[in-house]
Amino acid sequence: MYDIFGKYGAIGQIRLGTSRDYRGTGFVVYEDIYDARTAVDNLSGFNVANRYLMVLYYLQAKMSKKFDAEEEEEEIAKLQAKYGVSTKDK
Repeated sequence: MYDIFGKYGAIGQIRLGTSRDYRGTGFVVYEDIYDARTAVDNLSGFNVANRYLMVLYYLQAKMSKKFDAEEEEEEIAKLQAKYGVSTKDK
């Protein structure tokens, strides 16, 4: 990972996802935002060991909205089960 991503700038840290939700995911933190932009532009779609990289910016606001939506869906499902309501056509 350092060899591939290090070509585009100084790396602060690299973390690999180990939990089930983040398996196969890595987080590369650059010291400079411009280096991160260059890496995203050049490495997205890059082939490594017969697998293609998907390089994106991590946006905290988007991720927290996604988890909020999932929690809301779970809450709705609980309420539907509690009151015997179904949204499916019969």
